[in-house]
Amino acid sequence: MAENQDGQEKTEQPTGKRLEDAKRKGQVVRSRELNTLSVTLVGVVTLVMMSGQLGGSLKQVMTNGFSLTREEIFNVNSLFTHLGDAVRDAFIGLVPFFLMMIVVAIGSSIALGGFSFSSEALAPKLSKLNPIKGLKRTFSAKGLIELVKALAKFALIGGTTLLLLWHNLGDYLLLHEMDLPQAVAHLGELIGWSAILVTSTLILIAAIDVPFQLWEHKRQLKMTRQEIRDEMKETDGRPEVKGRIRQLQREMAQRRMMEEVPKADVIVTNPTHYAVALSYDPDRMMAPKLVAKGADLVAFNIRRVGEEAQVPMVESPLLARAIYFHTELNESIPAGLYLAVAKLLAYVFQLKVYRSDGGDIPEVPDDLSVPDEYQHD
Repeated sequence: MAENQDGQEKTEQPTGKRLEDAKRKGQVVRSRELNTLSVTLVGVVTLVMMSGQLGGSLKQVMTNGFSLTREEIFNVNSLFTHLGDAVRDAFIGLVPFFLMMIVVAIGSSIALGGFSFSSEALAPKLSKLNPIKGLKRTFSAKGLIELVKALAKFALIGGTTLLLLWHNLGDYLLLHEMDLPQAVAHLGELIGWSAILVTSTLILIAAIDVPFQLWEHKRQLKMTRQEIRDEMKETDGRPEVKGRIRQLQREMAQRRMMEEVPKADVIVTNPTHYAVALSYDPDRMMAPKLVAKGADLVAFNIRRVGEEAQVPMVESPLLARAIYFHTELNESIPAGLYLAVAKLLAYVFQLKVYRSDGGDIPEVPDDLSVPDEYQHD
């Protein structure tokens, strides 16, 4: 199992951030065997398929090159003109092949790790010139694997070549009995198909190398648990900082909540452990809304602010706990509590009338019943 400098085992899979950082540094999955296979096989197949066209272009170049008059032979400028024409015609004939090779070379390079341009990878590193590190890389496990792959390629290609030569030996020996054009055409066909078969043996090497490179890339990027924790701290912030932020957020939320208490229509208490403040505007609300709630010290502050603002307070332990546990801040009360809260608001309305116009003192409703599913001990 791989270890880091601290001796901890790298047992965890790389995170998304680790993969992105590696890609930014140019550390992506690449398979030279896949690249070699793609370029070689496609190149050979393309040459075989374009053999007629390329042969025609070459024949034309040769014809033009040897069809010179006496005057042209002794004219240096004319010779350079013929040479330029020959190079141009040869290049035009090979342009499709060159374009195909460029596309295949780029496509096979980015097939595994995708396109990646990294300025860090291009930056010169003196460590790469260190001969000791070079020897370590040569005699490392990776160097041994590269040696095994090279020997395997030599064995496959050499063995396949010998088998094809042995299998087609009769055809090669019969070439001297054919006319020259027929022999050349048959020889080109033998060489073309033999090259395709020999190159196809690289598929086996690539089929082994691609999964190995994927596994090796993930293995190199594996992380220790400490590295994952450090990365989470860098990404999400340190726990003490996050705790302080949450504390400040709670304090701000409580300040905003306390600012709404003087605007409430009624405060329901437990009487000491819980306190909830309700507000209701028939013109704007479908149901009463919870504008503040709290337990213990927060409940004490709600009652204190409510007393200073002369907000009516009603002691109803069951209703206070039901609203506290079943209603979110700035949300309407649940339908199961409508009846009890309606009786409470009726009392508050009568109390406001009494305070403004006088008359009989309203009695606090004693039947603020709460359904069983909303009761809390």
